[in-house]
Amino acid sequence: MDEATEMKNLAKKYLDTADEKTIKMVLAMLEVDAEKDWWDDLPDDAKKSIERGLQDIENGRVTPHEEVMRKYKKWL
Repeated sequence: MDEATEMKNLAKKYLDTADEKTIKMVLAMLEVDAEKDWWDDLPDDAKKSIERGLQDIENGRVTPHEEVMRKYKKWL
């Protein structure tokens, strides 16, 4: 059994015996976490840069990792 599954099972065990106040707090934390998206916290210039990079990938404007490593090896 992997670690995530073990944690889920342990959380379920605790929730089965938790009081109503604790369950409400856990639900509130889960709802807040579900609403928050890391993208929303990024500055606009970072979002634009990422979007340009994704567009470059879609248009085939990429350089293979091996080529970049050969070119810049002297600085590593």
